[in-house]
Amino acid sequence: MPTIERAWLVTVRQKASHELREFLFLALYLYVCFSALVLYKMAILDAQGISFSPFGLPIVKALLLAKFIMLGHAVRLGDRDGTRRVIYVIVHKALLYLALLILLSLIEEAVVALIHGQTIVAAFTELWSGKLWQILANNVIMLLILVPYLASRELNDAVEGRLWVILLEPRIKP
Repeated sequence: MPTIERAWLVTVRQKASHELREFLFLALYLYVCFSALVLYKMAILDAQGISFSPFGLPIVKALLLAKFIMLGHAVRLGDRDGTRRVIYVIVHKALLYLALLILLSLIEEAVVALIHGQTIVAAFTELWSGKLWQILANNVIMLLILVPYLASRELNDAVEGRLWVILLEPRIKP
């Protein structure tokens, strides 16, 4: 019996280690993407004489959205049909994950509003008032960030877990 328990513990540790590495990679990817967007916004605002430097925002947003995406992986979001073309799976999953991130971000806004003593209605009114184009742009950018990430996961599955080996090993020319 102790051998079975040890084997189970090793499996749990391996799975937890794999998930932690995947979470950290995803958070790093999102952090780089969000930091680039913040730098771009800083440059635009600086040209207008407005000081803007929220360097903590990209890391917080990256960690939070990485956790949301990992939740999507845990519930196997979009993994229902394995016979479709990979491109369709990527687009389908990107749209599903975008919807998940929008939903969970709205829930996050509601919780933050309640913590700060606001009503949920007031928080959403403030969120939507005059920011429709900004919200739309943020969602399109998020979709563009999700597509390469999800494509790499789907392509890795298609080549039976060898994508990163193929990408990182030296290429031998014939």
